[in-house]
Amino acid sequence: MPRPTEPRGTIAVAFVRQALQALARRGMDPALALAKSGLAPDVLSDDRARVGPEVFGSLWLTIADLLDDELFGLDSRPMRVGSFATLCHLMLHTPDLRTALVRGARLVSLLLADLRVELDLEGPEARMRFVELGERPLPARVFAHETLFVMLHGLICWLLRRRIVIHDAGFSYPPPEWHPEYLLIVGESLHFGQAETCFTFGASDLDAPVVQTEATAREFLKGAPHNFLLKYKDPQSVSFRVRRLLRELPPEQWPDFEQLARQLRRHPTTLRRRLEEEGSSYRMEKSARRRDLALEYMASPERSVLEVAHALGFAEPSAFHRAFRQWTGMSPGEYRKVNSSRFGDD
Repeated sequence: MPRPTEPRGTIAVAFVRQALQALARRGMDPALALAKSGLAPDVLSDDRARVGPEVFGSLWLTIADLLDDELFGLDSRPMRVGSFATLCHLMLHTPDLRTALVRGARLVSLLLADLRVELDLEGPEARMRFVELGERPLPARVFAHETLFVMLHGLICWLLRRRIVIHDAGFSYPPPEWHPEYLLIVGESLHFGQAETCFTFGASDLDAPVVQTEATAREFLKGAPHNFLLKYKDPQSVSFRVRRLLRELPPEQWPDFEQLARQLRRHPTTLRRRLEEEGSSYRMEKSARRRDLALEYMASPERSVLEVAHALGFAEPSAFHRAFRQWTGMSPGEYRKVNSSRFGDD
């Protein structure tokens, strides 16, 4: 399942809708939050819409202020405004990720009433588990787990100044409609309908030193939450350079891996290793770009499905149909029929 990432660094409208439901549950009008965040109400009706992290971050802060709850009212005990800053400072003053995680898990478990964060830190793989303590409604559980993961993962990546790659992720609920977004947020190895929500990563990461300081924490918190909404990224990273190259060329001109390595002045083995360290690969980046181009091209009624498939480099239309169904849950024909009014085919 290719990762739906483009425009790169954006967030699907599904998460905007979930955030606004926090206000609806309290009988509050979401119009104020939308206005303060610079979001037009009609964006909510477009399933293909995406918003920038700054916009979603502003929405998050607005809702948190209105509810005095940084977790969107998803727990029976509010996560009061300032809780994330306290969590940040508590985990900051530690020598390594192991100690930071232990402290962070303890605080989150104290702050929340309906969920406990548990850690398994022995063995070759470390695990962070979200343990439900009651019968939370399924929609609330889904968004609570998504939000808490983004907060904790974004924070620990920032503490180490590098991405912690999730090797495997299980979720204690069926796949939501927007589950392809998890490929960007979490990683490629996803399992739904599990007994509990659990994230596995390399135990070797536990010994990584915390490199941030009080000074950098002040800057980090000024930019929160938009600076941890998406995977930790660095404009100087190899994966960023690969994505930029793919955006600048049509698919038929994309280099093979050996050519890519030469263009980036890297040995192929070194390039592959660096991409893996950043939680990426050339295959994943090409798949993500193809998915986004597919949605862009399908929005043009004058392009036939066959033309779109060829433009994206699919040798066989059947291969494009399979990929498109993985991306959207629909065939290209079904997608165009459902979205015909948005594309101007009345």
